[in-house]
Amino acid sequence: MFFLKEVMATNEKKPVYRSAGYLALIERYQLAVIPNWHQSRVVNKNTAKTYEERGIIVDVYPERYWSGDGVGDQLEFALKYDGVNLAILARLFEVIDVQELLTYIQSKPTGKYARKIWYLYEFLTGKKLPLDDVKQGNYVDLLEEEKYYTAPRCPIRRQRINDNLLGNRHFCPIVRRTDTLHQFEGRNFSARCQQIIDGYPDALLKRAVGFLYTKETRSSFEIERVKLSPQRVQRFVELLQFAAEEDFFNKDALINLQNHIVVDERFHNKDYRTNQNYVGENHALHGALIHFISPKPEDLPDLMQGLLEAHQRMEAGNVSPVVHAATIAYGFVFMHPFEDGNGRIHRFLIHNILARKGFTPEGVIFPVSAVMLRNMKAYDASLEAFSKPLVRLIEYDLDEDGILTVRNKTALWYRYMDMTPQVEALFRFIEMTLEQELTQEFTYLERYDKAQRAVRAIVPDMPDNKVNLFIKLCLQNNGKLSAKKRKKFFAQLTDEEITKMEMAIKEALDNGKDINPAPKL
Repeated sequence: MFFLKEVMATNEKKPVYRSAGYLALIERYQLAVIPNWHQSRVVNKNTAKTYEERGIIVDVYPERYWSGDGVGDQLEFALKYDGVNLAILARLFEVIDVQELLTYIQSKPTGKYARKIWYLYEFLTGKKLPLDDVKQGNYVDLLEEEKYYTAPRCPIRRQRINDNLLGNRHFCPIVRRTDTLHQFEGRNFSARCQQIIDGYPDALLKRAVGFLYTKETRSSFEIERVKLSPQRVQRFVELLQFAAEEDFFNKDALINLQNHIVVDERFHNKDYRTNQNYVGENHALHGALIHFISPKPEDLPDLMQGLLEAHQRMEAGNVSPVVHAATIAYGFVFMHPFEDGNGRIHRFLIHNILARKGFTPEGVIFPVSAVMLRNMKAYDASLEAFSKPLVRLIEYDLDEDGILTVRNKTALWYRYMDMTPQVEALFRFIEMTLEQELTQEFTYLERYDKAQRAVRAIVPDMPDNKVNLFIKLCLQNNGKLSAKKRKKFFAQLTDEEITKMEMAIKEALDNGKDINPAPKL
């Protein structure tokens, strides 16, 4: 029995793993790329498993899944199991043997994956392959709608493909329909917002919205540690109030936005930047730490035009408002087209698109920046999902004056981004905005009004400004009016009146602790 077991163990196959799909092609051609969200391997056994490795989903398939060693075989495997990654495909098409690709396509003239690969080659390279147009067969969607967010179909007769990408070859984000996004969409945040505001009287709602505009402004500036002034606050509030009125995403409007947000006329931009900018910091021990490098200035006009056209394509189609807002607003901040004000414009564009698409109820603003500010780790993570892997691919020099020069070609990485992480992040910020910031603002004002009425019931003739000052001073001092402030502002009140008013405020506002800070994402 022991000998039999030993023989069986000897005859068992030793597992041999082979890279497949994008991973096989990246290794074969030694491509420096941002890793795909999904990687595939094939094992010489009849087993399968899935696991996560450094944030990447890895699937191991049985040996019967092996499609062949050819570049076309691996491209077909990639589209089937790894998804559509335009950046990797574009980089690959720069180096592969075109004749080998032609041979694969000609071997499957009506195959849907061969036609997709053919179309993607011509779409991404701008070069036409020496092939006759397909004359028969059904049209095939380039992106499967159950797996991706898509734009309206644009029929392409040459390959009989429906191009339903969110953009064009100058800028085209990919957003996958993940389980997370499916769950978020099922919660119908737009209807939830309407339900919240319907629970409050119009007068209180009007006051709350006024406070929310100011709160959003202050938060957006504070994220970037920009010093606030009454003029800056007023100018940004005015912009937010017009967010639903017009489409701000065109070149002239963006330049006007930058000039409006940046108060000092000396730093107004008249066009997109012409220098290389970046986000970084100086460290005493380690020197300069570079967090993000924006596109080369010579690449910017084409990239921005692509971003504008992607916006127009999504605007014309029935694309999810949150997908639209996230891809355009984050796409804008990754382009960093101006010297200053990019972050504030990026956050303004979220409001602009959500309002114009009818996602936010008329006249209401989501204080999304307040949630981002309160959850800076999550907001930074939404930016770093792109910036961290990007910086590893950029070759640059940084001189002693802080001037950065990019040495390699980089436009490809800004042109074709998987923006699923940014869309998921914006949905999370919107959920927190609704369930925390918006609800808390209404609740606070409702209880503040109750505190005002209680104070007036004790001292009926006290002026409104004095009532508000009394409440403010109590909240700043754990519910009690300090002796110094009493002597300075309320010397005419009796001890009994002061005590009753303090108790009334405590009962109405619970010492100001009724509105708890929003939990971290």
